[in-house]
Amino acid sequence: QVQLEESGGGLVQAGGSLRLSCAASTSSFGDYAMGWFRQAPGKKRELIAGISPRTGGSTYITDSLKGRFIISRDNAKNTGYLQMNSLEPDDTAVYFCAADRYYGTIFGDPSFLHSWGQGTQVTVFS
Repeated sequence: QVQLEESGGGLVQAGGSLRLSCAASTSSFGDYAMGWFRQAPGKKRELIAGISPRTGGSTYITDSLKGRFIISRDNAKNTGYLQMNSLEPDDTAVYFCAADRYYGTIFGDPSFLHSWGQGTQVTVFS
């Protein structure tokens, strides 16, 4: 397991942008795939983005967020990012990052992921 800590959430007006960061406690962060999830009030946690280990050559953004959200990583800083643009009130949620050595695990049942951050709140107002 690796310890993760998200940052960068906050209150933003619709149409604005935020960049979330996910800092890992390990210098081998590059060996881990990473996923971003979000959970809105009364809804279950959902995967919204994923990035493969090492070069991050394979990325995933859920269809509804394509064109607005971008996932990336900087292994030298042991940090992953989620750039969120053109934010909408429906984007309001707690955002979590998770990591696993296998990219495929990111897409499965979240209960199989054992490395999670504590979450960061994003609130978008109109």
